[in-house]
Amino acid sequence: MFNISKIKLIDQQIYSDSEEKFCVIIPTFNNASKIEEVINGVLNHIKNIIVVNDGTTDNTEIILDKFKKIVVVSYSKNKGKGYALKQGFKKALELGYNYAITIDSDGQHSASEIPEFIKTCNNHKDALIIGARTTINGNVPRKNSFANKFSNFWVFIITGIKLIDTQSGFRLYPLNKMQNIKFVSRRYEFELEVLAKASWRNIPIISIPISVFYPPNNERITHFRPFIDFLRISLLNSWLVFLGLAIYRPLNITKSLFRKFKKLF
Repeated sequence: MFNISKIKLIDQQIYSDSEEKFCVIIPTFNNASKIEEVINGVLNHIKNIIVVNDGTTDNTEIILDKFKKIVVVSYSKNKGKGYALKQGFKKALELGYNYAITIDSDGQHSASEIPEFIKTCNNHKDALIIGARTTINGNVPRKNSFANKFSNFWVFIITGIKLIDTQSGFRLYPLNKMQNIKFVSRRYEFELEVLAKASWRNIPIISIPISVFYPPNNERITHFRPFIDFLRISLLNSWLVFLGLAIYRPLNITKSLFRKFKKLF
């Protein structure tokens, strides 16, 4: 008969031993009403937190001062989510972490799902893991639904990979695998660029189901600008489609055929 308490103890030990490899990066811009709740939620599962204060103008800094054991990266001018994530990755690598879990600071994600990312990573050590929002609480704003379908389509065209949620900000990044990839985008389009360039480097991209909470419109915090941000994403898509179809996908196919050819001799 199995000793259930011993199995639980072993699982906890595996999680404890691996935790030092992982950190959570929280990019934030003017989310003072939610950031404290998000940080406390993350602290229930992992102590290694990097908050990137992306030029906030509200009282976020005062709230962050309450947390003495987290790492805060700050700069005075807002530069966009992509820039904030890149600064978070840079700091995580400086601190010796192998993996970074990113979670948005608007309170829509559940930090209780962080252990599932770590568990999945332990089974897929080189993968970029996306939290696919399959359990939805609240009403999905129409522009969000359109943006996700739009992004999913272009990711498939660019990479040949079918993903159900390419816009999710709840992800796990394999930092060592990605540190030599050059990224040019600085705002919301960054998360699309990551998927394209990770796939071109043969970094596996997998999804795990997560839940998401959409508050009523009058309570929702969003900094997405429909016209300008869609324009940025469309321009990036055009460039990535050209690179993917003209260079990277043919190159990867050629490499794959060459490897198969070598095995025959």
